[in-house]
Amino acid sequence: MLGWIKRKIPLNNLEDIQLILFDCDGTLTDSHGSIALAMQKAFTDHGLVEPDYQDVLAIIGLSLIAAVEKLANNTLDEGTKTNICESYATNYRAMEHNLALYPHVIETLQELDSRGYQMGVVTGKSSRGLIRVLDLFDLHQFFPVWRTADICLSKPHPAMVLECMQEMGAIPENTSVIGDSRFDIQMANAASVRSFGVSFGVEPTSVLKAEGALHVFDKFEDILEKYPKL
Repeated sequence: MLGWIKRKIPLNNLEDIQLILFDCDGTLTDSHGSIALAMQKAFTDHGLVEPDYQDVLAIIGLSLIAAVEKLANNTLDEGTKTNICESYATNYRAMEHNLALYPHVIETLQELDSRGYQMGVVTGKSSRGLIRVLDLFDLHQFFPVWRTADICLSKPHPAMVLECMQEMGAIPENTSVIGDSRFDIQMANAASVRSFGVSFGVEPTSVLKAEGALHVFDKFEDILEKYPKL
């Protein structure tokens, strides 16, 4: 499925692979503001009450359809949900020119790569949305494996992590998830892998730690403290 991405998987000692799986929105990219605004407009585009900004932030990380269902308290028919999802996608695409990586993302990924870690992305975005991010910031080289909500069960189900581990040949003891939402930590817990949080996304440090994050990073480059050279 992802064979067009250049592989960096060692041919031997697959059980020794150390795999780091990153969330995208709110972890790699400073995008949650645009997501919230695009979602609010998607509701008002169809004559519905605009969801609260903080409520939208709280569902970032879920698949798009699951996010819409939760914001609407499961009160919408299938046609309306589909229309809102389509409007959200259109609205967000119009705002993508504002998308930015958090400071020092590239340098930190380069250093993790040089230290011998394999990396991937597990995100509630669609495949097309993630590919646009990888293209825009030239990130394909760092992520030989990824899973999105349109090809895998949505967080907090562990499928994204489990499938990435299987594809890369990694074991739970050598795998970790880094994300900004409770859904990332819950997904990691369900997959029996370690989890770390970042404080600059959608959830406060207290929530991430309460869910079981081993540590919460205040700056992206602080991640290097937990991943020494292999």
